[in-house]
Amino acid sequence: MEENFKMIAKCFFGFEEILEKELRTLGAQDVEKGVRMVSFKGDKGFMYKANLSLRTALKVLKPIYSFRANNEQALYKGISGVNWSKFLNANQTFVIDATVHSTYFNHSEFVSQKCKDAIVDQFRERTGQRPSIDKQYPDLRINIHIDKDQVSVALDTSGNSLHQRGYRTATNIAPINEVLAAGILLLSGWEGQSHFLDPMCGSGTFLAEAAMIACNIPANINRKEFAFEKWKDWDNDLFDQIINSLMKKTKEFHYTIKGFDKAPSAVSKAKDNIRNANLEDYVTIREDNFFDTEKEVEGKLHMVFNPPYDERLDIQMERFYASIGDTLKKNYPGTNAWFITANLEALKFVGLKPSRKIKLFNGSLEARLVKYEMYEGSKRTKFQSEAR
Repeated sequence: MEENFKMIAKCFFGFEEILEKELRTLGAQDVEKGVRMVSFKGDKGFMYKANLSLRTALKVLKPIYSFRANNEQALYKGISGVNWSKFLNANQTFVIDATVHSTYFNHSEFVSQKCKDAIVDQFRERTGQRPSIDKQYPDLRINIHIDKDQVSVALDTSGNSLHQRGYRTATNIAPINEVLAAGILLLSGWEGQSHFLDPMCGSGTFLAEAAMIACNIPANINRKEFAFEKWKDWDNDLFDQIINSLMKKTKEFHYTIKGFDKAPSAVSKAKDNIRNANLEDYVTIREDNFFDTEKEVEGKLHMVFNPPYDERLDIQMERFYASIGDTLKKNYPGTNAWFITANLEALKFVGLKPSRKIKLFNGSLEARLVKYEMYEGSKRTKFQSEAR
């Protein structure tokens, strides 16, 4: 039996609870929520499964050592205390990612350099050879986290951030990060229970993530590689087993997922990305202006979108947000509409009262995820109060 070990999944602010739920559903042990992270335990197979499946994790780290250090000598000595030949050969490459919150150490670059020296010196003393640094394609990615005098050393199991799903080759103006999109969808309560629309779909990220959630397709199934594939204990057969068992758990989806965008270039890029993700059976995309459309389906509609911010596109903000409110009010009864905006001022022009407001960050911009419930028929006028 493989033994369980501790891992840490990193996430965006505001997604800790959803990530915790994802991990529990997958079968993680000892799940504990922190800030921008959730820790848990599992074996090697679970490490593979977490990287393949988690929609809201940015990285999965495997802690291997911790110690206290309040100066560079103690840091060097602590890093030298790890037997690095367990993880790396002298002819391989590595890179160090350091995060520092400490008065003892000012610069993460300095910390990386010091840790690199300790690792290289250990190999040189033992073998006469030394591994080299490769920032692009290292065989081992080491994560150093210093909080005050507490130093945590972890191996990065993922490699490139897990938002790099592998399906988006074409980006258009200001695309939304895949992990952010998946988290927003899960926060909105999307699980494939109705028809879905993204009326300003850009490069199609919400559409791809919505389809994968609805069909329970592992988020990173299209990804080219994970860091653990270069590890000494890499088990290809186990990895294939995990993929097969995950793919057996995919499910049927009996509604529609549609995307509109008024820019022909965005529509063609979104179609490319949906094709890359093998999701054409579930998603249709067309060129259309949301403000000229109306609800096309019977029953409930779940709408999630990312309107252009004035930060990124030249739009007349006041009129634009008023049009969002008018279109929802007049043309989309029986719809739960969610969107994210970093333009907090603009929300008052929508002219509707949001039933939910959730604080998130889009990159470094503070944003709000808002929900507007559009009721069927006369209820709609009764419950929608003007917020102007």
